[in-house]
Amino acid sequence: MQAKTIQAILKKKIEAWTKTITDERVRKLAQKNTIVTGGAIASMLLGEAVNDYDIYFRNHETTLAIAYYYVSKFKAKSSAKFKEQNKDVRMEVHDKEGRIKIVVQSAGIAAEGKTTGYQYFEQIDPKAGAAGEYVEEMANAAESAEDSKGEKYRPIFLSANAITLANKVQLVIRFYGEPDQIHENYDFSHVTNYWTSWDNELVLRKEALQALLEKRLNYQGSLYPICSIIRTRKFVKRGWYISAGNFLKMCLQVSELDLTDVNVLEEQLTGVDTAYFMELIGALRDHMKKTGSDKVDRTYIMEVIDRIF
Repeated sequence: MQAKTIQAILKKKIEAWTKTITDERVRKLAQKNTIVTGGAIASMLLGEAVNDYDIYFRNHETTLAIAYYYVSKFKAKSSAKFKEQNKDVRMEVHDKEGRIKIVVQSAGIAAEGKTTGYQYFEQIDPKAGAAGEYVEEMANAAESAEDSKGEKYRPIFLSANAITLANKVQLVIRFYGEPDQIHENYDFSHVTNYWTSWDNELVLRKEALQALLEKRLNYQGSLYPICSIIRTRKFVKRGWYISAGNFLKMCLQVSELDLTDVNVLEEQLTGVDTAYFMELIGALRDHMKKTGSDKVDRTYIMEVIDRIF
């Protein structure tokens, strides 16, 4: 897909989303300070279906305003349940030393209805055609082929680090800042192209384009190396290549983590096959309460993993 086509689609997508924000202050902040980066642009460049649009924000003020707005909206309109329990889930926004986090009491995550995992969305088949018609067709398809059971762009899933909306949008609150600052926390180089709402600019980076052309995973380092290792599986299935050296870089970062600390393990697993991993974290916390221990033995963790997976 051509760059100008991607630029137009992203502009239309963000306009459609921000129009649904009823709080004028929050809407204006989102319109002026939104960054789209990650897999969506990579998928469009490769002519593949877009799974979701990862949205980040330029500053602390916008990120905090978005978090409060959607947590409030979620609590007001959704029946938040966890693990099929007939019990409302309490949630709130924490802002400690600039680290914005959604805290869901006892559960860690909250989902619309009785869902306990990320919503899986319909994919839009890529098509070829004239640029002008293609922009309109793709953008309209992105709106019409999405969740038709409720309000567009409503919050349907909340975790500590992100808010998932209907219509293929994920609002990331874990990081904020200028694009270069955000990409310091990105694992693979091919997802570092980005679009900015304040100037409607699409930036395509040489190293990202080269990785896409070669279908090669270049690991840049990440705060979540375990997630990166697990994510690698899907790329390999799609025919991507990753060198042993890049695996070693991920392993070196994992070696610095104390995974017997359940808080560290939970942070590392947030966002990856959430329903299963949250079940694991719950089992480990129950074990800690029974034993009165601050940490969990590695052997016990592996036993629980074998039971759950």
